[in-house]
Amino acid sequence: MHVLHVIANPKPAAEANSKALSASFFQALKAKQPGVSVTELDLYANPPPFYDYSTYRHYWYPVFDAGYKPTDQEKAAVKYAQKQCELFKQADVLVITTPMWNFGMPAILKAWFDQVLMPNVTFSIGGEGVKALHKIRKVVVLASSGGTYEPGDLRDGIRNGIKAAVGFVGIKDVEVAWAQGQNPFFFQDHAERKAKAVVEAAALGTKTAGD
Repeated sequence: MHVLHVIANPKPAAEANSKALSASFFQALKAKQPGVSVTELDLYANPPPFYDYSTYRHYWYPVFDAGYKPTDQEKAAVKYAQKQCELFKQADVLVITTPMWNFGMPAILKAWFDQVLMPNVTFSIGGEGVKALHKIRKVVVLASSGGTYEPGDLRDGIRNGIKAAVGFVGIKDVEVAWAQGQNPFFFQDHAERKAKAVVEAAALGTKTAGD
């Protein structure tokens, strides 16, 4: 099993609730499957560019015009995307460590998704719809937030946003361990909530090792 671990939290581990979950997850995963291979991608150490017109032309124009030849400028614009797409395609499992900011995923994580969900690279699109060009079978989201959000809450841009993004390329197995209620001004039980989420993350690690 090869895991791609995308980290979208800029805080040091001692301060980051979502990183406490990822530490618990990977400890359990490696205990159950010692031979697991993990590639870590810290987005704040290797930030993605924003999706631009040159990137769009490079990947989408050939979808509608098979004879289209990308320009040198367009080829230069997609160097980051090409590397990230390869990391994505090498993985069996995608693990995302992220906080919720302003009811959604950090912009840096959205920018990364924009760089890897590319036609004719990680998926194909045509008359028969969208087909996956990758082997990822499962996504694990290890999240934290100041507030609390039940499934179906329209303010939840973490679960909904990530499920929609990966679901487009055929990944239906998405599981979440979430340290909610971490704002101490509103939740006196924030420490207990975090401890429960850490246990849930460990359980997900054990389960993922057996999938």
